[in-house]
Amino acid sequence: MALYIRKIQLSDVNQVTEIDREAFSTQWPPPNYKREMQNGLSHHVVIIDDTVMARSEEQDSGNSRATGLITRIGRWLGFYRQTDGDKETEYIIGFAGLWIIADEAHVTAIAVREKYRGRKIGALLMVALIDLAVQLKARSLTLEVRVSNKVAQNLYTKFGFKEVGLRRGYYTDNREDAVLMSTEGIDSASFQERLEQLKQDYLRTSKQILRENIFTGNL
Repeated sequence: MALYIRKIQLSDVNQVTEIDREAFSTQWPPPNYKREMQNGLSHHVVIIDDTVMARSEEQDSGNSRATGLITRIGRWLGFYRQTDGDKETEYIIGFAGLWIIADEAHVTAIAVREKYRGRKIGALLMVALIDLAVQLKARSLTLEVRVSNKVAQNLYTKFGFKEVGLRRGYYTDNREDAVLMSTEGIDSASFQERLEQLKQDYLRTSKQILRENIFTGNL
């Protein structure tokens, strides 16, 4: 695979919704992602497998290829593909989102296509969200995770999240509780040192095809 991350575009909504339905028991209806893109508090990124192209059944009027929107995970081996949008489109393998409220970034979603799970794609998306939160002047991150989702909890703990509370009956599908997790100041020296170490560890162990400057650039 050759991967890179960029901000969500209107033409991505169908694929993002497809991934949402595959990943979560409780889905937003498709129009919500379009509304999220119009919400100044909301920010989403998508991760692309540049070696695969997806068939597009429809083309949104807002299908423009924005440049200069690559995250610090940046571009990967393989250049940014330009397509007409009516036949083929970039293949999205995961997405992530957050809301910025005052100086806090709240992670709303991290989702990866089932066949791409177990390849550290979720970790890459978390790096992108943290870098984006720093750029947006947030000082901490929070999120909720199902009490049964130990895999996700372990990932978040690796990135410096700590359990700070419990939301009873939070999930509407089965009334499962949610663990509330939060970070220390993401602009602190200790947090940034942890994040940099994770980036370097990923570069050493990744089986993806990556650019050397994977963690450079701006969203």
